[in-house]
Amino acid sequence: MAHAGDEVARLYEAGGEGIRAGEAHSARMYDYLLGGHDNFAADREAADAAVAAFPTLGTAARENRAFLGRAVRHVVEETGIRQFLDIGSGLPTAQNVHQVARRHVPDARVVYVDNDPLVLAHGHALLAADARTTVIRGDIRDPRAIVEHAGTRELIDFREPVALLAVAVLHFVSDEEDPRGLVARLREAVAPGSVLVLSHSTAEISPETALGVQTAYRAQGVPLTLRDRAAFTGFFEGFELVEPGVQVVSDWRATVPESERPSHAEVSWYGGIGRLP
Repeated sequence: MAHAGDEVARLYEAGGEGIRAGEAHSARMYDYLLGGHDNFAADREAADAAVAAFPTLGTAARENRAFLGRAVRHVVEETGIRQFLDIGSGLPTAQNVHQVARRHVPDARVVYVDNDPLVLAHGHALLAADARTTVIRGDIRDPRAIVEHAGTRELIDFREPVALLAVAVLHFVSDEEDPRGLVARLREAVAPGSVLVLSHSTAEISPETALGVQTAYRAQGVPLTLRDRAAFTGFFEGFELVEPGVQVVSDWRATVPESERPSHAEVSWYGGIGRLP
């Protein structure tokens, strides 16, 4: 079956609209791992190389996506928050943040943020008629630009609690780029009662296979820095961890019996939510 991304690649083969079809991008690789079709040959080749090192990487991606859904449900059901800033949102797929939130809160407002032009193009097309949802170009490496963006300010009232989401994002930020400091700047922009939803891949559980993924990603020019539980927990500085704390994403408020979940080694991805007092 032909991928939709192949047609887009032909349309933008000259680099139009900033889409670099010949270079792997983390958002499109993730789309491929989730079974999506909005990706290019370079993305599939890079993802396949990672899967060769870590055969259950697709399972891990799906478990991370399921964690996102459960986290959003927690936010709308247990905190009263009605506004979401989803940084590094990736390509639209099933169970997007606004869809999950609005099953419980019809007036939920969502700002999606990504730096991939293809993500932005899809987002604008899908959300054009939705006045309570938008997509803006931004990068977690520049929190101020995200917070001050006109599209963000149109939907997010920072005087009220907001849900900050950076799911499967910070492992693409190197230590030299100070991911902990970036999260701190986002924390300073939001009101008490806000929540932070994070997930992050790790080599702590299955070092050999996970580090193989890191090598495969980096070989394709996609930065990936795996971190242990302590480093991941450090991103929640200033927040109070919501029960059950930092867990492998497949275990965080799981809705299926343990016997039906993948092993921790098959997932190797931490997740958690923090609340700002």
